[in-house]
Amino acid sequence: MTDNAYTRRVFLQRSLAMISATGTLPLFLQRSAFAIDNPLDAPLTSSRPGVPDDRILVVVQLGGGNDGLNTVVPYADSAYHNARPYIGIKENQVIKLDTHGKTDGFGLHPSLGPLKDLYDEGLVSILQGVGYPNPNRSHFKSMDIWHTASPETGGQGNGWIGRYFDNTCAGEPEANACIAIGDKAPLATYGEKISPIAFDDANLFRWVGSELHPDLAKSYDQINRAGQDATADPDSPAAFLTRTALDAQVSSEKIRSAMAKPAEQSYPNSRLARSLKMISAMIRAELGTRVYYASMSGFDTHAGQLGNHNRLMRDFAGAVTAFYKDLKKQGNASRVCILTFSEFGRRVKQNASGGTDHGTAAPMFMIGDMVNPGLLGRQPSLTQLDSNGDLKYNVDFRQAYAAVIDRWMGADSKAVLGRSFKHVPIFNPKKLA
Repeated sequence: MTDNAYTRRVFLQRSLAMISATGTLPLFLQRSAFAIDNPLDAPLTSSRPGVPDDRILVVVQLGGGNDGLNTVVPYADSAYHNARPYIGIKENQVIKLDTHGKTDGFGLHPSLGPLKDLYDEGLVSILQGVGYPNPNRSHFKSMDIWHTASPETGGQGNGWIGRYFDNTCAGEPEANACIAIGDKAPLATYGEKISPIAFDDANLFRWVGSELHPDLAKSYDQINRAGQDATADPDSPAAFLTRTALDAQVSSEKIRSAMAKPAEQSYPNSRLARSLKMISAMIRAELGTRVYYASMSGFDTHAGQLGNHNRLMRDFAGAVTAFYKDLKKQGNASRVCILTFSEFGRRVKQNASGGTDHGTAAPMFMIGDMVNPGLLGRQPSLTQLDSNGDLKYNVDFRQAYAAVIDRWMGADSKAVLGRSFKHVPIFNPKKLA
C-alpha cells in the first residue's frame, strides 16, 4: 500500500482519534462519505424562504415513561382521584393553570413551580394526550418508535432528526450539525448522511493526534503534507482528508473552549441541568449546530412514585427554567425551541406498590418565545379507556414533529416523516413572522 492509498474510510476509522466519555471515536467520524466542506461555524441553511437559518431545536428526552397525569393534573376530575387514592395530587397541592382567564380544572405538579413561571410569561405550550396508533408498552420499542417516527414499522429505520439533516444538507452534512449530550447518541439523530457528535464531558472530547499509534501518526503527518501539496486540486482525496482532520480538530477545540467560559446563569445540581448548561455554552459560542439533544432518566416509577416523581419534576423544571434564563441573558432565547417528550405515559390506576405501570398517552411540552402558550389539544377521558385500561391518545406525536420541521426548522416534513400530518398549532404565526 502506498502512502497516499489511505481511503476516506480507512483514514476516518483508523487515523483520526478523539476521546469521548466512552473512549470511542465520535460518531460523526465513522461514516466514509462525510464531506465536511462548509466552514465549521456556518449554520445549515433552511430549505424554505423566510425561515431564519440560525434557529435551534433542543430536544429533552424524559426516559422511562413519565407519568403525564401527575405532571399535568386533571385535579377537577373525580375519576383521577378515585384511580389514585394514594399517589394522586390533591387539589390544594396542584399549581393551577390559568388558560384564557379560567383554570379548566388542570394544574401542574407542585414541583413544577419554575415551569409555571415560564408558562405565565407565555413561553410554554402543553400538548395534551399525545401518543400514536397501536401503542407499544415496551420501553425500547416505544422509544424507537418516537425516535424514528415510524409506528408502522415498530421503530425500524433512521431517526427523524437524522432524516431532517439528510433532506436539508444536500449531501454535505457538517461535523457538528447535531450534538447529543451523553455517552452515546440516540437513534433519533442518525440518518443516512448524518451521524451526531456525542459526549458526556467536553474536557474529554479532545483531539489526540499526537497520541496516535506510531504507524498511524506517521500516516497522519504524511496525509497532512500531501494535502498541503494538493491545494491546487481541492477535490483530491488528500485535500479532503486534510480538511476533515482540521475540521475535527477545530470542532474539538471550539467545543471545549465554549465550556471553559462561565455561564451567565446559575444552574441547579442535576444531570439534566449540567447537560443544558453545556448546550447553552455551545449556543453562546455560536457553533453551527441546529439540533441539540439532552436526556433525563428515572421515570419508570413502578413503586414509591410520590417521592421519586417529586424529585424528577423538580430537577426537570429547575434545569429547563435555568436554561431558558441563560439563553435570555445571552440574547439567544428567540432562536431556541425546546421540545420535551417521554416514550409513553403511565397507567391511569395506581398499582399496589404506590406507583404506576406502563401506559400510553401523555403530555408534551414545547418551550420558547415563539410558541402558542397554554393547553393545546384535549385531555383523554379517564373513564373511556382502551382494553388495557389506558388512555386513548388524541394527538399523534408526528403532528408535533411536523409543526417543528415545517414551521420552526424550515424543512419539508412530508419528506422527513414519509407523509403529511396536520400541524398541532404549537407556534404563533405572528411571532414567527
